[in-house]
Formats: sequence, structure tokens, C-alpha cells
Amino acid sequence: MNSQFIKSLCLGGLFVNPLFGLAQPKPNFVFIIADDVSFNDIRCYGNKVVKTPNIDRLAKEGLRFTNVFLTASSCSPSRCSIISGKYPHCNGAFELHTPLPPSEIPFPLLLKEKGYYTAHVGKWHMGPYAHRAFDLYTDGNGYNNGDGGENNWVKFLKERPRGKPFFFWLASHDAHRPWGADTFKITHDPSKVVIPPYFADTPETRQDIASYYNEIGRFDYYVGKVREELEKQGALDNTVIIVTADNGRPFPRCKTRVYDSGMQTPFVVFWPKGIKNKGAHPEGLISSLDIAPTILELVGIAAPKGYQGKSFVPVLGNPDKEIRTAVFSEHNWHDYMAFERMIRTKDFLYLTNALPNLTNCGPADSKRSPTQASLNHLRDLGKLTPAQADVFVSPRPAEELFDVKNDPEQLLNLASVPKY
Repeated sequence: MNSQFIKSLCLGGLFVNPLFGLAQPKPNFVFIIADDVSFNDIRCYGNKVVKTPNIDRLAKEGLRFTNVFLTASSCSPSRCSIISGKYPHCNGAFELHTPLPPSEIPFPLLLKEKGYYTAHVGKWHMGPYAHRAFDLYTDGNGYNNGDGGENNWVKFLKERPRGKPFFFWLASHDAHRPWGADTFKITHDPSKVVIPPYFADTPETRQDIASYYNEIGRFDYYVGKVREELEKQGALDNTVIIVTADNGRPFPRCKTRVYDSGMQTPFVVFWPKGIKNKGAHPEGLISSLDIAPTILELVGIAAPKGYQGKSFVPVLGNPDKEIRTAVFSEHNWHDYMAFERMIRTKDFLYLTNALPNLTNCGPADSKRSPTQASLNHLRDLGKLTPAQADVFVSPRPAEELFDVKNDPEQLLNLASVPKY
């Protein structure tokens, strides 16, 4: 096809599907982002306790990516990075609650300019300058987003204008502290939760994790309601649903940290009309930077020159395809001073710490948690294991290296071993 013909198709509401080379209606997008949820706290990622049937179903009928990493394990830097297509230190929003500068181009704005109806519903934390990317946004507009932030999702899907392709950014407050889902209809038994080796196995920690799972269960419930509404509208088949999170669980050694417990994220892509290898689980490395150029390519829009991600459209057609050999992440100020940089390949995680004199304790909400209190008690008794002691260590190593194939929890620092 010549470029002029392709252009006319895009302007007419059709686009040439890059997977199949056919003229089709432009796809819709529903981007669903959880708050503070680690990749392995979703059932389809191996957690046998947490109840996430709706996300699991999307993964079974779509793609479950197994090696997706964020650029920051901190809410606003992570979200601003996704929407701007740039690393936090490049877009100017690299510290907690720093607004995205007006010079940056949020990718939904490009969709809006091409005729998409765009809406942001729920948690924001990206500043006022990104509002222009959305026809509707709930930030500062007098909307009550409710405890978990999901109560307006279906409402606004119902109220969207018909006859236009749409992009929805649906953001929950689940599973951010303080917990608010313990009385929701989905509950978890503290005696059955998964205790990472860097936590203390106490009743308080177990209840803390069970409450966290309850938040994830509520998030999953509303993911199911979104799918149900799209199906009622007859829009499900041509809607790309992406389910992910902005950073790791709000617990010690997780949120804000550059280890996998902070940076690796669940990432499920569902698109009945566009994905043929249903149930596959691509293992290639993906960065959250890659979301923006992928969505733009799927509708025939060139990514802005300054975007730093790579489109993973080839992976949607071939799950064995790999677009990266490494991903990069960073840890800057989030309640406490920090300056870390990380590179992650399939086999290794390497980090440098420019402020090794400081502890790497995690954010304030984690520091106030029952899980942290249990660790504090063990510390005072002199009974911490090396894994549990990590959040108290000062000075820290300036370099850390982990063999993630053999040490998935990143507990054994190999940086000083001569063979490496």
C-alpha cells in the first residue's frame, strides 16, 4: 500500500493493522494501572493465594508478559515516565510528586488530536500540565473517586461518546496504604499468605499482607466490571486492555527499591481482534517506556522524536520476539534521599548507589507498617537474618550485582566476586 492510501485510511477511522497488514477500525485502549502491586502478587504470576480471577482470565485469553520493568518504583515518577515516554531523569518529573513539565508530550494527547476520546479516571499524581491530554479527567474536578479509586470506571465508560475510538487511563488507589478493602467482598486468610524471606513471619505481618491481598482482590473485581461493560457495549473485541502497576508492593525492601520486588511489574495485554497467540507468556525484556510507542504504532502515529521507548508491537504478533537486551531503572528522592541506577538483563541485575552512606529503608508508608514494626522488633532482639537486615544496613555497598536466574530474590551480592 502507498503512504497516501494509508494516510487516507487513518483519517477515515480505519488503520492498517501492523500485525496483519489489513485495513481495520482503529482499536480502542483501556489502560488499567494499579498502585503499589508487585508482579508476583497476581495469581497468574504464581501467587497461589491471592484472588485475581479477572486478571487471570485476561492473561489466559491474551498475553502475560513475564519480564516487564518500570523506570521508577515510585508512583508519580513511574506514571509520568509511562505517559511521557521518557526516563524520569529526562522528563523532569524524577522525584515524588513532581509534576510533568508542560514541555513534555503525553502520548494520549496525540491520540486525542487524531480523533480519539481520551479519559483519565482515578488516581492522578502527574501534575496539571498533563490534563490537556484528556477530554475528561477526574483530578481536581470535584469527582469522588472512592476508597479504591475504581467507582467511576464503569460510569465513565458508559457515558463516553459513541462513534469515536477511545483511550481510557483507569487508575486505582489499590493497593496503596492505608488499607481500605478489609470489609470488601473479597478477603484473604492471613495464615495462607506468602511471606518473602526479607519479612518477619509474625501474625502482624501476615495480617498486613492479607490486607494488601484484599486490596488487590478489589482491584481485580473492578477489572472484571470494566470487561463486562465493554462486552455489553459490543466494544470488547477491538479494545486493547492493558493491566499493570506503577511500582512494587508498599512493604520493606520493595516499593522505591530497584530490585525486582520494586521494579518488576505485572503486565497483561488482552486484545481479541489483534492477538492470535492467546495464553502465551512473552519472556523478552520490556520497559514501561515501551507502552507509549506501542500504542501509538497500533494507531499509525509516529512517536515523538524525544521518546525513549521501543514499540513491542512485534511481540504481539510473535511472543518469542525480543526487542531489548536490557532495561534501566532509577531510584531518586521519595520521602528519603536516594540516588541509585539499575540495569537489568535476563540473567543479571546490576546497580550503583551514589549515596551508600544512607540506609535504603523504603518510603514512609512502608516504614510505618506492621511489617516494618515486626522487623524492628527482631532488630532490637538481635535476631535478624541477613535478608531481613537489608533495610537497616548503613553504609551500603556502592555496587550490587545479582545472578537473577539462581537468586531470584536478589539476596546474594556478587559484585566483589572476581569472576564477575
